[in-house]
Amino acid sequence: MFARLSVLLLLTFLPSFAWADSESAAQTLNLTNHWVGFTAIAIFGFAYLLAMTEEVTELNKSKPMVLAASLIWALIAAVYAGHETGEIAGKAFRACLEGYAELFLFIMVSMAYLNAMEDRGVFDNLRVWLLSKGFSYRKLFWITGFMSFFMSSICNNLTTALLMGAVILAMGKDNRRFVTLCSINVVVATNAGGSFSPFGDITTLLVWQSGVVPFVDFYSLFIPAIVNFALPAMVMHFWIPKEQPAAVGKAPVMKRGAMAMIVLFLMTIITAVSFENALDLPPAAGMLAGLTYLKFLGFYLQKTSHKDKDEISDFAHVYKLYNLEVPNKAKSQYFDVFKSVATLEWDTLLFFYGVMISVGGLSFIGYLTMASDVLYVGMDPTYANIIVGILSAFIDNGTIMFAVLTMHPDISQGQWLLVTLTAGVGGSLLAIGSAAGVGLMGQMKGIYTFSAHLKWMPVIFLGYAGSIAAHFLLNGHYF
Repeated sequence: MFARLSVLLLLTFLPSFAWADSESAAQTLNLTNHWVGFTAIAIFGFAYLLAMTEEVTELNKSKPMVLAASLIWALIAAVYAGHETGEIAGKAFRACLEGYAELFLFIMVSMAYLNAMEDRGVFDNLRVWLLSKGFSYRKLFWITGFMSFFMSSICNNLTTALLMGAVILAMGKDNRRFVTLCSINVVVATNAGGSFSPFGDITTLLVWQSGVVPFVDFYSLFIPAIVNFALPAMVMHFWIPKEQPAAVGKAPVMKRGAMAMIVLFLMTIITAVSFENALDLPPAAGMLAGLTYLKFLGFYLQKTSHKDKDEISDFAHVYKLYNLEVPNKAKSQYFDVFKSVATLEWDTLLFFYGVMISVGGLSFIGYLTMASDVLYVGMDPTYANIIVGILSAFIDNGTIMFAVLTMHPDISQGQWLLVTLTAGVGGSLLAIGSAAGVGLMGQMKGIYTFSAHLKWMPVIFLGYAGSIAAHFLLNGHYF
């Protein structure tokens, strides 16, 4: 019980987003020793506990977290209103909300594209292609892992995880163990793959934009990232079923527009990266531009639906001869982009809201200063950076990296690379530690769960420790 309470207290040291100008910051109240601060800690801890035990309580994880966010900010606002400075709390909340809105819009577009491609039969075709090669479950385990590792170095880890999750679910729908272990492997691989590329993850992107690590030096983390992924995978390999998936027939024909959607999705990722790197605009702006690509494609498919009707016109008399209903292929080919948006995993998106807004409130209370003093003033930076990585298993790694950059400790470039690595891969320790894990839990309800991931945490920690050792061994000249 004491260990659990200690973890919950450590969670409150995690800040969120920059929320106010310097003038407003000077007027903030330090509530770390106030009853509001203690109550906020208790509310957040209890809500997070309910979220982690979702599969036991059968209570959607978004419900306690959204309520916790509302209660925490209501308490904060009440205190500031009593001091007649309510506008400061309001400005802080709006800044946190802005940070969430950017993440929400980014995820919304990614999920909409994935839903659209699933509707067009893209993942079924990829599944059939992989299975047609005669690969065993163990080979498929490694193939999907390496695909996730390298894809996440150019795409964000959530998009990669959702893409590979759809493929894994389609390939192993008859083998629960395979799907579970593959999902864990994908989470580890995507977080590791994003940790060595400047635009592979929000963590590396923040560090790169801050200027503390040059672009080329990020790739010195490639081997440590490989170690982080490969060590757990080598252990899990022996628990993967030895048999081969059932043979498959001919791949289903993808619906019209499927290949165009794949191309447009890649263009959307490029647009988002370009908006961020070349125009200093948030990636969400580029993703929304990419959503319009999909909407225009949908418009084109609707206007050219006669092509679908023409394909069955030559066989219409056969159906009539046997008194059968002529299939409405045009209807089956119909595409509506808003249907793809409507089928998003809203519980996951609202869970993100609860976590980010709650942590923003705890940061506003005053725990950022406390965290800076505890981690980088009274502790060796190596130990501090390792702890930062472990903490990222509980809260999104982008939030933690923002915290470290805001503290701006006086550490060597080797230490900056270390914290970039640990914050990036530390989120793999728990299913809730990264967007990839949370997204896959929503995608594979009842198969890949928090407890299933937790069983393999010691093995994942082996990879975490191995990657740190590899960094010190290979990149000692940076210290």
